[in-house]
Amino acid sequence: MDTGVLSVPLASQSRTDALEYLASLGVDAVELGCGGHPGDEHLPTGDYLDDETAQSELRSELDEHGLYVSALATHNNPLHPDEDRAARADTELRDAIRLAGQLDVGTVTCFSGLPGGASDDVTPNWITAPWPPEHAEALQYQWERAIDYWTDLATFAKSHDVHVAIEMHPNMLVYEPHGLLRLRRATNEHLGANFDPSHLYWQNIDPVAAIRYLGAADAIHHVHAKDTELYDTNVRTRGVLDTTPYDDESERSWLFRTVGYGHGEQHWKRVVSALRIVGYDGALSIEHEDSLMSSKEGLEKAVELLQRCVLETQPEEPHWVDS
Repeated sequence: MDTGVLSVPLASQSRTDALEYLASLGVDAVELGCGGHPGDEHLPTGDYLDDETAQSELRSELDEHGLYVSALATHNNPLHPDEDRAARADTELRDAIRLAGQLDVGTVTCFSGLPGGASDDVTPNWITAPWPPEHAEALQYQWERAIDYWTDLATFAKSHDVHVAIEMHPNMLVYEPHGLLRLRRATNEHLGANFDPSHLYWQNIDPVAAIRYLGAADAIHHVHAKDTELYDTNVRTRGVLDTTPYDDESERSWLFRTVGYGHGEQHWKRVVSALRIVGYDGALSIEHEDSLMSSKEGLEKAVELLQRCVLETQPEEPHWVDS
């Protein structure tokens, strides 16, 4: 396994400066945003797609710093009820898949997207309960739309030999492991998870159990290293479906935290060990979204902790087992 970083928090720096900084921390891999919510400051797709010279320069720059690209990131909503917004997100995703194939990057990270609750809706509708009955009907409509779209998209990804790694995220149709496998089973093996435990903690989903569940289906294509801390005092009165603004930290039920600040080192070693058990040997890509510390401090603390947790070598045959 490798320690990686999603470079988005370093978007104010040039890519060269960001890569130099990450290399100085001993990072192995970088995840580059190329559209959607992550932005494209470090990899504008239009400048690299179908351009062998630009792609060669990127490879040389990565080699110079001893880094590789774990994934291209383009998180948006290709199922948006606004057709223009959905089309833009779809174009971003397909271009990212094409570019990943050309760069020999095996994975594109993204969201499942979220439709409206009916064909004439104009706003996405995140449904979290099956009653009243119109909500169950809306959810059925959403899954029909999603399966139709993702069946075609997964076929497209397979044709480019790229894995699409969906991040299970609130306000998206796929926000937990059962939904992820439902979509995978309806499409193909090139669709799987960008496993980000930060969105699971506040739902009371055990990341280790979720890794085992998804790993049994070989459905983990990429991993984000991001933590979450729950604040029991606020949970007791607000619950966890918390719409309090993220920058109102004292009032929120939970906050995204730097690795180790929501769950300790021993927990992260359990996460890493579970990933080893299910056969995952890629990068743990640190995603910094901790509003209580700067990007630099958050990244450096996360890298330091993860480097003590990741399993870098393969085990030998157990000598203590009788042959």
